[in-house]
Amino acid sequence: MRIAVSGAHATGKTTLIGDYLDERPGVEHVPDPFELVEHAASAPGFEEFTQQLLVSARTLSASTPGAARIIERTPLDFVAYLNALHDLGRTAHPAPDELVAVAEDALAHLDLWVVLPIEHRDPTAPGPDEDLPLRRAMNDALLELVDAADLARHTRVIEITGSRSERLRRLLAESD
Repeated sequence: MRIAVSGAHATGKTTLIGDYLDERPGVEHVPDPFELVEHAASAPGFEEFTQQLLVSARTLSASTPGAARIIERTPLDFVAYLNALHDLGRTAHPAPDELVAVAEDALAHLDLWVVLPIEHRDPTAPGPDEDLPLRRAMNDALLELVDAADLARHTRVIEITGSRSERLRRLLAESD
């Protein structure tokens, strides 16, 4: 099963994936595209998020049916970051339509898309160096994209909330 986990920074994606891999050791882990691209800026901006979106899209598109993979982030995460930068007035334009189309097309290569929204009682506390306005704006933009994306034909989409153990239990149940 090809699974991707999405969410704003500091929502527990890496923790959930690590817990899942402890239970399913034969599953391949594909890291956050942030780890796979060179970074020119200390704070990611339009170019960095666009580059990560394209890396993520290529990764998903190369994922063959039946592969046992869990992927950290989807291209729509980066569309959400681009839109969040725009909403915060940090860039002049939201994600261009052609990047949104690339992101949505890549999601057809998933079997399960897991979204971890920010919760009122979030089990993952952001660190003091996190960009909290960007985190909130990205979360809101991602949830809008989840609602607007026409993925039902290709990909099952679920939101997972709760404690660390509740999140893992739900992911295990949904991926069996």
